[in-house]
Amino acid sequence: ADQIPSDFPTNDLVVPQLVSFRSSDGFTIQATLFAAHGGSAKKPAIIFVHGGPPRQMLLTWHYFDYYDYGYGTNQYLASRGYVVLSVNYRLGIGYGHDFQYPPHAGRLGASEYRDVLAAARYLQRDARVDARRIGIYGGSYGGYLTAMALAKNSDVFKVGVDTHGVHDMSIWGDDSTTTEKRYQQPNLKAFMREAWLSSPDAYVSTWKSPVLLIQGDDDRNVQFHQMVDLVQRLRLAHVPYQEIVIPNEIHGFLRWHSWLEDDQASVDFFAKYLRPGR
Repeated sequence: ADQIPSDFPTNDLVVPQLVSFRSSDGFTIQATLFAAHGGSAKKPAIIFVHGGPPRQMLLTWHYFDYYDYGYGTNQYLASRGYVVLSVNYRLGIGYGHDFQYPPHAGRLGASEYRDVLAAARYLQRDARVDARRIGIYGGSYGGYLTAMALAKNSDVFKVGVDTHGVHDMSIWGDDSTTTEKRYQQPNLKAFMREAWLSSPDAYVSTWKSPVLLIQGDDDRNVQFHQMVDLVQRLRLAHVPYQEIVIPNEIHGFLRWHSWLEDDQASVDFFAKYLRPGR
């Protein structure tokens, strides 16, 4: 109990709702909505984007600790006056083959981002939500999609928190971009260009909304230079940003204090720009 923040709503958790909406191509997307009752004023909203991406967020505490923490954070944000939407975008699991393997996704076009944008459009239509105050956050692949949202649609997403996200798909070091895999592409130049155009870094010129970047400097999944490079680009483009580097921490934080630091910084950053309870 002493490891739980004193203001966590342990005895007043909201009951999440399963909601669905259409993406821009007509595909049905499901999401989990967290909204506390009370008050007639419109509330700010936050979209949570899971990582993986082969994951599925649930209506309750998750079996994977990384998303167990995410569920708790969503509950906490709801208690602070936000409407929170956890979106199960395409590339995730549990909805069939076509859902998990959509065309032109990831570094081949980032088509899954349309589902995240559709989630924001859904919130804009919700009578409880102030459409001018929508934020977004996520870690790992969720950090990547958070950065994409801010870079491509700062008109929709007013603030974001990107934890250890990928920002340049053309140099992300998983097995599909190793030297061997790259040279197996029938047209390497076209492949690398498509990967670049599927990256947040490619759209910094249209990125206007403030972002909080968080990463451990011993991250073995997403190279630390991904954050360092983005910071330089944001600085040159005069985009407001804040960065937190957690020393000696890996991708899936090992220390409980690191999770608390990440969550508290995120909550404070959202409060600064979205002003819940206003």
